[in-house]
Amino acid sequence: MLDKSKRFRKTLGGYGKNDKMEYNLPKATPEQLQEIRKRLKRENRIMWIKVVGVSTVIIIALVWMLFAS
Repeated sequence: MLDKSKRFRKTLGGYGKNDKMEYNLPKATPEQLQEIRKRLKRENRIMWIKVVGVSTVIIIALVWMLFAS
């Protein structure tokens, strides 16, 4: 039988064991961080309202279809 595992011993799927991701992030002032925090909170609140609204509409539609038939 062929040892098929030998084919994959040297391949790491494109990733090296010792390669670490390095990020070059810009420095942010406390004011910029506060603005980012406020913006993210606002976006999350808007998304939450949309999710609750759509879920409510779907539930109402399903209940209406259940009792209408």
